[in-house]
Amino acid sequence: MRKILRTILLILIVGNTHAQSLEKMQWFNEPEKWEIKNKSLIMQVTPKSDYWRISHYGFTVDDAPFYYSTYGGEFEAKVKLTGAYKARFDQMGLMIRTDHKNYIKTGVEYVDGKFNVSTVVTHEKSDWSVTTLDKTPSFIWIKIVRRLDAVEIFYSLDDKTYIMTRNAPLQDNAPVLVGLMAASPDGEGFEARFENFSVKHLPDQRRLEWLQNHK
Repeated sequence: MRKILRTILLILIVGNTHAQSLEKMQWFNEPEKWEIKNKSLIMQVTPKSDYWRISHYGFTVDDAPFYYSTYGGEFEAKVKLTGAYKARFDQMGLMIRTDHKNYIKTGVEYVDGKFNVSTVVTHEKSDWSVTTLDKTPSFIWIKIVRRLDAVEIFYSLDDKTYIMTRNAPLQDNAPVLVGLMAASPDGEGFEARFENFSVKHLPDQRRLEWLQNHK
């Protein structure tokens, strides 16, 4: 009976997917113009704003719009992105953040006329990786999965087939800020639309392994 109850509980936990209530989230660097409409966040991205720390360029900036909630444990988050990109480095996507020295931002970035799935991983200093898309999609889905001490990053053009682009370290067993980020480092801003933002809690992987070994 215990085994049955435990199995049912795990199924319920894994299936606990919900759309994040946008009205209950908070701003870090609130943009001048934004609205929540039809369960979507639409913002006019702040000009000359970004997240970057030290490496390569020699400067630190932490001033782009970020709309977030706090989550602990392991989870999956995803969102549909549509942007009216204009200038080099215009970008939008998801960000998971411990503090100003430790964060991961990932999404679409417009660079030299091409669309890229772009990820910046910052631990004291920032790095940058890009995957150039062969064609220009009208929208793109981004998904991040936090498991143990790492974050897996995926993109999709149809919310069905997801392609992994990166696995990056992030401290486990610590609460993080998770949400929607956009930046326009070189430009005067652009309209960014975030749709169908959802977060799914995942049961702790170590706990699952312990249960499996102690049936």
